[in-house]
Amino acid sequence: MADTVYISTKVSFSAAHRMFRPDLSDEENMRIFGKCANPGAHGHNYVVEVTLRGTPDENTGMVTDLAELKHHLRREVVDKLDHRHLNEDVEGLKGKVPSVENLVRLVWDTLEPGITGCELYEVRIWETDKNCAWYRGGA
Repeated sequence: MADTVYISTKVSFSAAHRMFRPDLSDEENMRIFGKCANPGAHGHNYVVEVTLRGTPDENTGMVTDLAELKHHLRREVVDKLDHRHLNEDVEGLKGKVPSVENLVRLVWDTLEPGITGCELYEVRIWETDKNCAWYRGGA
């Protein structure tokens, strides 16, 4: 039996958000979230890296069809998040602080049901070139 192989691909999108909790005062939000609590919001150019794992098919040599995976990512991630205000326009983030930690779990939950023939192993989201969060599913 062939060994497990991991394969990754990336997509990107741009979105705005405001880090704040409406139940806290402006002063408390600024203390917790700093400039990210700015009422005018701010934006990021996010990079989403998705890793699948599985055994390569004997006929194709592939764990998954990357073209199909990229189409799934465009439909479920880019089309739903690109040029959106994460606080206001994204149903799964309404009422939550739109941190990259919450965003990565939302993206996992959105993608995972549509992955077939292999397993979603990890979703990693880069909020900046220095900051990212990754998630490997819930326990």
